[in-house]
Amino acid sequence: MAAAAAARGVPTRSEVLWLFRSLLRTARQFSDYNIREYTKRRTIDGFRLNRTLSDPDSITSAFSDGKAQLEVAKRQSIIYSLYAPKVKSIMDLES
Repeated sequence: MAAAAAARGVPTRSEVLWLFRSLLRTARQFSDYNIREYTKRRTIDGFRLNRTLSDPDSITSAFSDGKAQLEVAKRQSIIYSLYAPKVKSIMDLES
């Protein structure tokens, strides 16, 4: 069955976990607290929503969308780092 899934291009469990971790890693790169937390929350919510997918086409589509979102998040983290305010958010300040 795994060979048939690979032939159709359905992502493996390890590929899905890689995508999840990559999105969370990219979220940590945002300097702004609100954007960082939004990206983390959106990642977790998206994976929870798609957890029950069983149709190979749906899984492949969701994985492709996730990879596209990862590329967008990577570009945005670079852009935000270029124009980040010099003052940290109160949420980022340590006690």
